[in-house]
Amino acid sequence: MTHATSNIIAAKRATSTIPIVFAVAADPVGTGLVASLARPGGNITGLSIQATDLAGKRLGLLHELVPRLRRLAILVNAANPAGVLERHEVEAAARALGIETIVLEIRRADDIAPAFDTVKGRADALYVCADPLVNTNRVRINTLALGLRLPTMEDNKEFVVASGLMSYGPNFPDLFSRAGDYVDKILRGAKPMDLPVEQPTKFDLIINLTTAKALDLVVPPMLLARANEVIE
Repeated sequence: MTHATSNIIAAKRATSTIPIVFAVAADPVGTGLVASLARPGGNITGLSIQATDLAGKRLGLLHELVPRLRRLAILVNAANPAGVLERHEVEAAARALGIETIVLEIRRADDIAPAFDTVKGRADALYVCADPLVNTNRVRINTLALGLRLPTMEDNKEFVVASGLMSYGPNFPDLFSRAGDYVDKILRGAKPMDLPVEQPTKFDLIINLTTAKALDLVVPPMLLARANEVIE
């Protein structure tokens, strides 16, 4: 059992016979992990967060909180195929809203600070593409973003707890719990190729009011009312 596209790819390369269950995959079809959601094929199945499908929703929420948004920086781990796919979806959504994009590509932790140096004074907000490297360095990313007064949008609560502005995405504990059901079925004899890849059913919008105040942002009441959790 594993999670995150890079980890899943590594597991898939290691074996074509041992069953693999993924609790979280950004876009398993787009990244070639499975043949289709309905018939994954091979020895791998699990749960997809359909990150590319959520990119437009996230950008819309960020734009709602930052109506002056005209230039968007996108932080992406270029070594992560799922992150690259999400980046393209964000760029497409930004074009539809008339928002200019600036891509900050990283491949390791040492690339983060230099990437922020290139965007100083050139962006109104930051969209962070989901990625384990990014999540591990969330405190550093948030600190740098706050230093440049950039509102941030990410995919999970942990980022917002670490002083990020807001996140929108699937409820990860629920996905991991459901992944346990896949493991149970396989141990009882089911084949991964016959178990369809499922999608999230629970989504969370998290807003950090302390960070909003630090950025002199007023959260619209309608947006605040839709939040699943508000951090103060």
